[in-house]
Amino acid sequence: MAGTDHRRAALEGGPAIILVNPQLGENIGTTARAMYNCGLTDMRLVKPRDGWPNERARAAASGADIVLEKAKLFDTLEEAVAGLHHVYATTARDRYMVKRILLPRKAASEIRMYMKADEACGILFGAERMGLLNEHIALADTVLNVPLNPAFSSLNLAQAVLVIGYEWFTSGDDTPDEQMAMGHSKPATKESLIQFFGHLEEELDRSGFMREPEKRPSMVRNIRNLFQRAGCTDNELRTLHGIVTAFCGRRGRPDGEESGGHK
Repeated sequence: MAGTDHRRAALEGGPAIILVNPQLGENIGTTARAMYNCGLTDMRLVKPRDGWPNERARAAASGADIVLEKAKLFDTLEEAVAGLHHVYATTARDRYMVKRILLPRKAASEIRMYMKADEACGILFGAERMGLLNEHIALADTVLNVPLNPAFSSLNLAQAVLVIGYEWFTSGDDTPDEQMAMGHSKPATKESLIQFFGHLEEELDRSGFMREPEKRPSMVRNIRNLFQRAGCTDNELRTLHGIVTAFCGRRGRPDGEESGGHK
């Protein structure tokens, strides 16, 4: 999905994303893109196979250059995690260790709590071919596990970072679960809505639709409730006025009278 807007302030920071022995520069680049999507900019590389810096990583980052420019290079995982207080290791396999296992959503809220207390956190991701080694996981406090299809739960490097980065981002985001995009219009005022009701009901009376007096009050209520639920905009009400006028205009009137509709 296209969504780059350099006019808006970018989010930065978050827990360190530590790539242990990454292989392809392209995968480091796509991981940088996934990180920056989620406002993560602390990338740490432990002995990347193809060396660093890597032009293929820059090409694959698709504009997330700030992550690559800030990336730190380490010879060992011990050096990469030395300044951290809490370390999480990602794996899809049972390592037969006594370790606390968290889902990404729970881990994200916990990491935010730690970081607010100035306790630095990092998340480990293993090499593309086989993931983290048991020796790597032994340096972590907690294991992160993403529940997926039991028969096919393997993720590529950028996917894994994006899933966990997304949970990190949304744990601090206040975007409402549901919104109504209004375009360039505004919600119709009740005055405008009442004018439309008058126009519509007048034409329905003229057409004979509400010819039974005892049923008219309930029919009017039903029609009004329908349009109240619709949450019409000003533009939509103007369109509805036009539709009513078109259906009930002068051409269809045997007596030649003009519609008393919206002016």
